Amino acid sequence: MKLARSKSAIKRHRQSLKRRERNRAVKSRIKTLIKDVISSIDAKDAEKALKIFREAVSFVQKASRKRVIPENTASRKISGISKKINALLKEKSL
Repeated sequence: MKLARSKSAIKRHRQSLKRRERNRAVKSRIKTLIKDVISSIDAKDAEKALKIFREAVSFVQKASRKRVIPENTASRKISGISKKINALLKEKSL
């Protein structure tokens, strides 16, 4: 295994490790928020689901803007939970 030798390579490696940690934390939070939304939808708790949904959408969009996840991935995740939340709200209104 080759190790970084020059100052700039050492710095780039240090930066990449920081970014990797940050990106992993963001991706983990996205997964957690989406799981929370889905579990609230499954429990038929519309108020809680909407509250977490708004937080999740905001967080996913922010991650996309910062290039932690690709734009299409963010859109797909938001679309998926939007469909489920809309179905729940439609069911509640009937």
